Amino acid sequence: MAVLLDVIYAVAAFACSPVLLYRYVRSGKYREGWAEKLLGRAPNRIGEAPCLWFHAVSVGEVLLLRPLVRLIARRRPGWQVVISTTTSTGLAVARKTFPDLVTFYAPLDFSWATEHAIARVRPTVLALVELELWPNLIRAAKQSGAKVAVINARLSSRSYRGYRNLRGPLRTTFSRIDFVAAQNEEYAQRFIELGLDSGRVSVTGSVKFDGLESNRDNPRTYELRRLLGLAATDLVFVAGSTMEGEETAALEAYRGALKKHPNLRLIVAPRHAERFDSVCRDLSRLGETVVRKSDLDRPLVRVPGVRAPVVVIDTIGDLAAIWGLADVAFVGGSLLPGRGGQNMMEPAAYGAAVMFGPHTSNFRETVDQLLKRQAARRVLDARDLAQGLIADLDDPETAAARGSAGREFVLAQHGAAGRTAAVLDRLVELPGSSRSG
Repeated sequence: MAVLLDVIYAVAAFACSPVLLYRYVRSGKYREGWAEKLLGRAPNRIGEAPCLWFHAVSVGEVLLLRPLVRLIARRRPGWQVVISTTTSTGLAVARKTFPDLVTFYAPLDFSWATEHAIARVRPTVLALVELELWPNLIRAAKQSGAKVAVINARLSSRSYRGYRNLRGPLRTTFSRIDFVAAQNEEYAQRFIELGLDSGRVSVTGSVKFDGLESNRDNPRTYELRRLLGLAATDLVFVAGSTMEGEETAALEAYRGALKKHPNLRLIVAPRHAERFDSVCRDLSRLGETVVRKSDLDRPLVRVPGVRAPVVVIDTIGDLAAIWGLADVAFVGGSLLPGRGGQNMMEPAAYGAAVMFGPHTSNFRETVDQLLKRQAARRVLDARDLAQGLIADLDDPETAAARGSAGREFVLAQHGAAGRTAAVLDRLVELPGSSRSG
């Protein structure tokens, strides 16, 4: 099976090579970490203490590990924790967020790369964050004596259909998973239907809730308010995790609302770093004065009588604190089909009046819960977004009530990190675990 997968991966890589080469030349993507990715040259771990290897695909998964890593450090100070990621932005955030931990690029799922990486890291538990089911990596971990867990596990309906169609070829891979810590009952049931024994699946909740900041006066948000020159009387509209087409929609909504609310400020945070430059150019071409957050080495000074500039957050890892500035928050990746939405829990935790588009399949249960509690507004298109923004600014009491309901929902979900840590405790101590103690 491992050799067959190597052949399939090689053919797929060859077929995609023109696109990969184009992105390599055009945007600089895929230029780093080839020894770690292709040869499995992960850092050599020193010592024999129990080791948790968390694999988090990108920025969102890396950041959700914060409360869990903090808890493990308090409860098990002798354990070692390492974190791998797939993307360059994910690794940059991992190094910034966890400067005292070993962080590295995960190996591609070729048999030689995964075996080499496992041999160098020697994990006691390989914890795959959300859903990173790579057969060769899982096989190599089990052959080394490590336990394998999927934590904060989610399985969307689309992913479930894909895995169900491959249930035969992936039967062995699923049998090698020791435990799944699922976000909710629906996801747990889907893993069971794919062949996992119900005794190896538990609902622990979403760790993302535990890591959410809910205090608008936290130091990072306070400093950003000062840096962006926001006055106490300003109203702030944050369009975050936006994708192509959504910045324009947010700008039009802002311009429409500005007529009645001249103290309104617009902050845009594009989802992907490679779009920072193009978003700034597009907003400038549309007649806006644009200020990039990375260019601010001192607080932004407002010119009396001149409309405030649009601020573009072109730095990685700041959006979580930026949401704390928002009176009204639009969560991107949701206005156009094909993206599935982004994390609307972060602005909800601050009590912002949250809006998102109709395409939120990645967060279906969260969206259902927020809408049921009248804790968010779903907009259908760019025009509806503009109307929703004006409605919230015209009726701040109703908008604030919606924000309060969202914040209460988020705070009620806390505790998943502790339940997940308990799962990892048990796996380390299970008979047959390598280097338990």
